[in-house]
Amino acid sequence: MLPITSFYASLIAVVFLLLSARVITYRRKNRLSLGDEGDKSLLKRMRAQANCAEYAPFALLLLALIEMTQTPNLIVHILGLMILAGRVLHGYGFSHSPPIMNFRVAGTALTLSMLALSAVILFLTALI
Repeated sequence: MLPITSFYASLIAVVFLLLSARVITYRRKNRLSLGDEGDKSLLKRMRAQANCAEYAPFALLLLALIEMTQTPNLIVHILGLMILAGRVLHGYGFSHSPPIMNFRVAGTALTLSMLALSAVILFLTALI
């Protein structure tokens, strides 16, 4: 069992569901079916959702691997908070019109930093 990874995976799933609901609600309200149909607001919502779907699974995989190496819980929590905050900030900032660039940039920075730190931790753990 991976309790820390499970905790962050459940919260990130909620973030993904909220981003999905924003897409679905907008589609229904504006009667848009396939693709973005040239609607820039829908496209932003779709990309915010897709971006989460692109980064979150890989980050959670790395988090699970780190937790399995018995890295101290504090470090696992810090990495989990980084990916959670990164996905929340990015999704919120990117999907608004106009985008809130400070949130989008901070979210991207947290996400990429978490991935980089995780890679370094796993690499160093593999060497030991």
